[in-house]
Amino acid sequence: RVLASGLGQEEERARTAVAEATAGHAVALVGSGDAGIYAMASPALEFAGDDIDVEGVPGITAAVAAANLLGAPLGHDHAYISLSDLHTPWEVIERRVTAAAEGDFTVCFYNPRSRARDWQLPKALSVLAGHRPPSTPVGYVRNAGRPDESVTLTTLAEADPARIDMFTVVVVGSSRSRTVAGRFVTPRGYRWA
Repeated sequence: RVLASGLGQEEERARTAVAEATAGHAVALVGSGDAGIYAMASPALEFAGDDIDVEGVPGITAAVAAANLLGAPLGHDHAYISLSDLHTPWEVIERRVTAAAEGDFTVCFYNPRSRARDWQLPKALSVLAGHRPPSTPVGYVRNAGRPDESVTLTTLAEADPARIDMFTVVVVGSSRSRTVAGRFVTPRGYRWA
């Protein structure tokens, strides 16, 4: 039996899965990407008691899939930040973006823009632009690993939030990130000499 639900119903899906498991059914709670990164593992484990045997199966995160397509933007320290204010107040998100900007992290934005939330990404990019040169690489990957995937490599000055939606991961480089031979690279930062 397959019980399907749409985006935004994660808590309901997790509660249903736990209820089915509690009733003695074998349950597979399936989602895209890695269950532990902005996905179903957190709510499922929150609701599952110690009477339910849970086995997590890691997947490929959207950020890792996008990074592979872009080059090597995650070669040094980086941060994942969700721009969705459905569960986290915008003030908290903006504080995190500011901290990542001040810490000079490469930043991977999840849930960057939806029809109802179209101002958060431009705001987050402007915070980063206060700490990065305009030539900083920015990559956006839509539907990584799917037949209709698209990959865009641009700069912080030229990034176009209107081209981005909820199926897109946005990666903004640190101040050391560069475009090398058409690929987004963040140097590891070691001194080899």
